[in-house]
Amino acid sequence: MIDDALHALAQQAGLSLHWTDYKGVDHTVADDVLRAALAAMQIAADSSAIAQDSLEFLREQTRNATPTLLVTRCDQPLRLPPAIANRLQQHERVHIQREGGDWFSAGLLHAAQGELLIEPIAIVGYHTLLVGDTPVPIAVAPRHAYTPADATTRARIWGLSTQLYSLRRQLPDQTRSECGFGDFTALAQLARRAAMQGADALAISPAHALFSADVKHFSPYSPSSRLFLNILHIDIASIVNETGLREMIAGLQLGDELTRVNALPLIDWPAAARAKLTLLKKLWQQLGARWMRSDNTLALSFQVFCQRGGESLKNHARFEALHAHHLQQSSAYWNWRQWPQAFSDPASAAVEEFAQSHDDEVSFHLFLQWLASRGLAAAQRAALDSGMAIGIIADLAVGTDNGGSHVWSRQADFLMGLQVGAPPDAINTLGQDWGLTTFSPMALQQHGYQPFLEMLRANLQHVGGLRIDHILGLRRLWVLPSGAQASEGVYLNYPMEDLLNLIALESQRHRAIIIGEDLGTVPPGFSATLADNGILGMQVLWFQRDYGFFIEPSRWSAPVMATTSTHDLPTVAGWWRELDLEWQDRVGQRPQENTLQQLRQDRAGDRDALWAAFCYAEAGEGETPMPFAAQDAVDAAVRFVAQTPAVLAMIPVEDLLGLDEQPNLPGTIDQHPNWRRRLATTIDQIFEQPQVKARVVGLNEERG
Repeated sequence: MIDDALHALAQQAGLSLHWTDYKGVDHTVADDVLRAALAAMQIAADSSAIAQDSLEFLREQTRNATPTLLVTRCDQPLRLPPAIANRLQQHERVHIQREGGDWFSAGLLHAAQGELLIEPIAIVGYHTLLVGDTPVPIAVAPRHAYTPADATTRARIWGLSTQLYSLRRQLPDQTRSECGFGDFTALAQLARRAAMQGADALAISPAHALFSADVKHFSPYSPSSRLFLNILHIDIASIVNETGLREMIAGLQLGDELTRVNALPLIDWPAAARAKLTLLKKLWQQLGARWMRSDNTLALSFQVFCQRGGESLKNHARFEALHAHHLQQSSAYWNWRQWPQAFSDPASAAVEEFAQSHDDEVSFHLFLQWLASRGLAAAQRAALDSGMAIGIIADLAVGTDNGGSHVWSRQADFLMGLQVGAPPDAINTLGQDWGLTTFSPMALQQHGYQPFLEMLRANLQHVGGLRIDHILGLRRLWVLPSGAQASEGVYLNYPMEDLLNLIALESQRHRAIIIGEDLGTVPPGFSATLADNGILGMQVLWFQRDYGFFIEPSRWSAPVMATTSTHDLPTVAGWWRELDLEWQDRVGQRPQENTLQQLRQDRAGDRDALWAAFCYAEAGEGETPMPFAAQDAVDAAVRFVAQTPAVLAMIPVEDLLGLDEQPNLPGTIDQHPNWRRRLATTIDQIFEQPQVKARVVGLNEERG
């Protein structure tokens, strides 16, 4: 029996009743899944009668609520919701106060079915519409986001992408200011060297705040907060200089340990993080207490940073201190939901009392965020000063850990009972549960999109671009009720048009390009919508096929970032040598219907097909190289991608160096060394290698 009330309620709440998989097969979401998702969203639907009551309540809210932010684009009329339209029906014009304080008026337009619209508002920005005596904020977006064409007259530019943690500033047997992984100073150095080679951009892995009290939690895509930075990437020498750091290392007797972790090919995150935190704590003890009261330039900068950070920064620092405090008592307290009830509310008296009695520890975490912010800002300055048109491109993770700082601080903004993932597809036949949560679409609209804007501004602050992971989430996200299988999910829809407009507005204000990861099961027309809004989509070599053939560069798109590979996919050399197939077999990801030998035979055919495409584009010549001759394939792949009309060609450092192993193997945790691979080559040595020099020449020739 069809439950009409349940289905209508689900749609009103933003849930899709049907979805189409990667094979084009249509699916209907089970009623039990809809009820579980609604329950997680705090919407009652236990029976048809209860679902009907909930439906009427939501509809009444929609009819009568005055929006907390209206969003439009400068070349489009602004559709007014009923609560506002009903109060303006008799008017011909409305009055709007712009950000600068002066007033202007705009005409009203009557549309079909009684809709009321405001004529297009040419003035871009955040304004205030006066409805009687009620001020209503409005955001007017530009026609498109900031693009490479706004940053440079060069039609096609190129850049590098790198895993920030993988960078190495010195030889493995040296002990300087590194603690076994890359930092912001290393990023600045790479930006300078890449700019000298002709690169205009340098994209990095997410630098979001993790959990300083848990040194084993190091996935950059599972952050504690997307508002703040990973303090492990701080370069202590940037504050105390190299001599001062060496004295600290000697005093703490960390020299041998740092020499050990710096020499490792795989990052020992627990050991390296403990060493870094020990040094940071010592730095705070030396500088922190007097800096809170001092009037020197750096101290004043720190104090201003704390003031501007406001409630969000204060709560993050308090969370870090509370998290460490509770973990010292028991590992069962890792998630703040397991803390004593008095500490579950950041505004509680217990939290305030804890913060006062642990003021030094809370201030320490404020200090770390200031240092991290300075480090990233310095890297972007280095990139621009060296001639890059774009500079650093940050990476915005699709969600945040539900046990982290951001969710604890803003519980009303998030999907508290739902986790984000992906439906079954060709690579992950059981679907994916990413163990993350993200903003509730209903909460975003109720709070005037302020949580989304705060996150955007935080991530755009010190960079020239932002890659939005799984940008499909601006339209819909595959969500799973807690405890459900990844295949037992449902799509939750988001107000994509409003979100895209806000991205365009903030992008232009920060003069930062936007790249959207539009890979996977992409809804029809989605990539075209991104392009219309000035957002670059992504095209990856492995997926650019047509009827089994790899398509020639001229058929790739222009408003995209073209790349040889990504952190979740094989490197060119690894793919050519079939290492990805070996890993799939080793960790149990090989499709059961195929033997490893069959997959190798298929790969041989794919190699021939790809090499034929390379030869057709004159990026390669002769017979298909054997698997052991992977470097020839890397040379051709770099030149091939550079030939595309894409406005930005991005080459991973792993492919620039011709490395075999990929940074991450999705669907694994301990079976593969995810997020641990460190470059064996120092930054100074990267561009001195003959093969790298040749690849850079190819990039500049094809892009010029």
